[in-house]
Amino acid sequence: MTAHKEGDPTTLSRLYGRSIGKPLRARQQALVDDLLPKIAVPAEGPITAERLFGEDCPLHFEIGFGGGEHLAYRADLLPNHGFIGAEPFLNGVAQALVHVEEQRLANIRLQAGDALEVLSRVPDGALTMVYLLHPDPWPKARHAKRRMMNDGPVRMIADKLKPGGEFRFGTDHAIYVRHALMVMRRFTDEFEWQVTGPQSFQQRPSGWCETRYEKKAREQMGHEVWYFRYRRK
Repeated sequence: MTAHKEGDPTTLSRLYGRSIGKPLRARQQALVDDLLPKIAVPAEGPITAERLFGEDCPLHFEIGFGGGEHLAYRADLLPNHGFIGAEPFLNGVAQALVHVEEQRLANIRLQAGDALEVLSRVPDGALTMVYLLHPDPWPKARHAKRRMMNDGPVRMIADKLKPGGEFRFGTDHAIYVRHALMVMRRFTDEFEWQVTGPQSFQQRPSGWCETRYEKKAREQMGHEVWYFRYRRK
């Protein structure tokens, strides 16, 4: 087996399960065929604001955007910022494309696949914000190494954020919260937890919209949801 150093993106990929669910509707398939190629992240080379949007602008990155509600909300809220979203689940990508078309969002670029491969091509210190909302918790202990909140991915996020940039993480899974807090304690030199009390992580911060998944977790599954904000030192 080839040895890889920690943080090497070749050791960090496939932190997700299946990538295709139920068949796409006709409109979704048309958007995947026609719109996605126009706004897809380039397959090779550095990922910069200038390359994606033709100008220097604050750059945001969402890891695993689900159905794209949060990504579209943020892109609509900040039209002069550029947004990169990566999602391995094709049905989620198709739904995000619906948001892009309906809201006429010109400041979004999408990766239908692995987030960390794209993130590895972003220059260090280039990102203003990184979002990781409700990632797959991989709740069994033997699968803990597959969680996105682990040293390798968090190290990469830290490298890509500019000083003062923000990393937002949210989950409704108690095991994942404990694991994530344990990981982040190893990054106190890189991140400062933006917390003043329990309300800081028990109440959704301003500018952080509720997604369909979060609403279902709270109302149908009875889960508590936690919100974490970390500032890059």
